[in-house]
Amino acid sequence: MSRKARFILVALLLLAFFGYRQYRDHARDASADGASTSAAAAPARATAAPPSRPRMLGSLAFTPCTLPSQLGAPGVEAQCGSLPVAENPALPQGRKVVLNIAWIPADEDGDKAPDPVFLLAGGPGQSATASYPAVAPAFKDVLKQRGVVLVDQRGTGKSNPLQCADVAEGDPSLDEAAMQQAMLAAVERCRDALEKRADLRFYTTTDAIRDLDAVRQAIGADTINLLGISYGTRVAQQYARAYPRHARTLVLDSVAPNDIYLGNDFARNLESALDLQFARCGKIPACAKALGNPREQLDALMARLKADPPLVTYRDASTGESKQERLLPAHIAGLARMYAYSPMVSSILPLLIHEGVQGRFDGLMALSKMLDSQLSDQMAYGMQLSVICSEDADGLKDDPAMASSLLGNSLVAGLVAQCGAWPKGKRPDDFHAPLASDVPALLLSGELDPVTPPDYAARVVKTLPNGRALVLRGQGHNVIGAGCMPKLFAQFLDTADAKSLDAKCLDKLAYTPPFTSFNGWGP
Repeated sequence: MSRKARFILVALLLLAFFGYRQYRDHARDASADGASTSAAAAPARATAAPPSRPRMLGSLAFTPCTLPSQLGAPGVEAQCGSLPVAENPALPQGRKVVLNIAWIPADEDGDKAPDPVFLLAGGPGQSATASYPAVAPAFKDVLKQRGVVLVDQRGTGKSNPLQCADVAEGDPSLDEAAMQQAMLAAVERCRDALEKRADLRFYTTTDAIRDLDAVRQAIGADTINLLGISYGTRVAQQYARAYPRHARTLVLDSVAPNDIYLGNDFARNLESALDLQFARCGKIPACAKALGNPREQLDALMARLKADPPLVTYRDASTGESKQERLLPAHIAGLARMYAYSPMVSSILPLLIHEGVQGRFDGLMALSKMLDSQLSDQMAYGMQLSVICSEDADGLKDDPAMASSLLGNSLVAGLVAQCGAWPKGKRPDDFHAPLASDVPALLLSGELDPVTPPDYAARVVKTLPNGRALVLRGQGHNVIGAGCMPKLFAQFLDTADAKSLDAKCLDKLAYTPPFTSFNGWGP
């Protein structure tokens, strides 16, 4: 990696020290400054120009829009529309959910295959239209032939979002019992507020796939291709089972098997991924010499924070203000869990943990607080509860072997308690049965994924005779954009034959080395 690229990554990782808001505004200004003179004059012309006619896809009307990206990066030009659907399918004349839909048409000179790609976002609780810009480069070759359709799943994005403020993370300054009680009270407040505009029983995966098929019919497509990412792989599998004639292909990126209960394996999967990721330091002499054993240091840091949480002065990422707060084990557990999703980001964890062991805590606290803020903005926690409480809660249970792990059993205990207060929808009898189908399927896993490890995909592909599972070396969660994967993705959609793909190009993927200092990776 070039020195410039290293500098950019370090700058992103240490954003909390300089203020996320200032960086975002600067990036947006820089993007605007780089535009041409004619582009700068565009707003005036746009005001004077007559409104353009809607662009039709089937019976749906679309108008130009831009899907914004994070950190001020360029957005994605798209066509935006909507489709009202019944919230409760038994009451077709009752309250409606207006589905927010974006369409990225195929390139003007493309063949425009009749079967578009539907992107199904993760979470549960993420928006498809908000998630797409981050993965848009992976669709470059796909768009030569096919358009992409993005449907904000009901309860997310702009499809009647079910947001819950100050619930997902709770208050880590409280002891565990008090924190669980506070989170439960917050969930009850959120439930009462949301029930004024939503029947929370009808925001499940089963409701979502019915919406997807309504959109398919409205755009006039007989078959569609489904790309599910993380929780979106559950949506894709459920759609393929309910509407087998209309699912042309499945691409499952970071696979969640139907037979799991979301939450049960989180602690165990994180431990395995961290062990693999931290082991990279031991294989690099400079890292082992500078940072020691990251796993042992993490355990030492957690023990210290449990015994005597330090009062830390840090800079707030949103405002740049200097603040003080006690650094608690929950801060470290949350940071390690989410950073582990991306090995490029988690490559700084051994260094941050080493800093903490040495008594320098400000970086850990600043990054933890910044992460909390970003997650609360991106996730519709009310929709997440409608999904998990309806589909998984009755199968959640403590794992005694994980009691002393980084996450422990508090996440599962918290979900069980919250689901006791949350309305539940109906789950089909075969919901947790493996998908057994002849649908062509390409399953993707990151070797170091902390939440959907490769063995998940290996289980799912057993009942997909036309499926193939690929494991991407050195990668984490959400791998569709890694290396040559975008080209393989496009080839699979063209041929609908996963087994014929020449995937040798993935052998070129390399491991991300750990940071040994804040100057970046070693040479």
